[in-house]
Amino acid sequence: MVGSFKQYLVEENKIVVFSFGRMNPPTIGHGKLLDAMAKTAGKNPYRMYLSHSQDNKKNPLIYKDKLKTARTMFPRHARSILKSDSKNIFQVATNLYNEGYRNLIMVVGSDRIREFDILLSKYNGKKGQHGFYNFMDIKVVSAGDRDPDAEGATGMSASKMRAAASSDDFTKFSQGLPKTVNNAFAKNIFNAVRKGMGLKEQRDFKKHVQLKPVSETREAFVTGDLFSIGDQVVITETNEVGFVKGLGSNYVIIETAKGVYRKWLDAVEKIEEGNGLWANIRAKKARGEKMRKK
Repeated sequence: MVGSFKQYLVEENKIVVFSFGRMNPPTIGHGKLLDAMAKTAGKNPYRMYLSHSQDNKKNPLIYKDKLKTARTMFPRHARSILKSDSKNIFQVATNLYNEGYRNLIMVVGSDRIREFDILLSKYNGKKGQHGFYNFMDIKVVSAGDRDPDAEGATGMSASKMRAAASSDDFTKFSQGLPKTVNNAFAKNIFNAVRKGMGLKEQRDFKKHVQLKPVSETREAFVTGDLFSIGDQVVITETNEVGFVKGLGSNYVIIETAKGVYRKWLDAVEKIEEGNGLWANIRAKKARGEKMRKK
């Protein structure tokens, strides 16, 4: 009887912190989530559960691969990233309750607090297909950022990394990985995501500028047929003449007598060799094009 009472007191005070996410693929945003979980937990245990969803659009990595990837990417939290059969938050809550925890804290992106608070509280003390849990206290707290799995999330979200993998942009994809990850491992993740999306693996990882072919101007710029450093150009808005000092991803740096400017590709025009500024203006007018006034 005494033993049972002591056990009751222990269980009454047992607290566990958890979260549940797709991590498809894991990103630096998920690293921030894990850090927030550890901070919230303090001396209490914290557990990260991964979904089992798999499809070629939003969930290209299979469960086994993303579990291994997440543990490798975040070694400090590896023991807290659990291998589990739980496929949703209700099954997770049931298992944690069966382990003797009576106080539940879920850490989520700031945009999903209300959603999970309502869901977990709704089924507290009620039997269902997931099983049964009846926590004394349920809290859902913010990790400080939006859900790293959400579409359109700020920073490098999982959706943006999938888009980078789909467009074969390894450079952009790598921006979503921790700096501690080596290049070989990053390439393996990149190709695993592509494979899960039904795409061919990439073997040529040369850095490149990836621009959408939205205009002939940009296409010419990417191929190096538009501007070169040292070209004489005119800024169409002011008719100032200058020289190309540098080339960006979709802009040029122009040096004129008045200073140095950064201009979009469509804001400057190259002065053809052998022609002066006014010759170019006359040629433009002859083609029926207008020069912008100062």
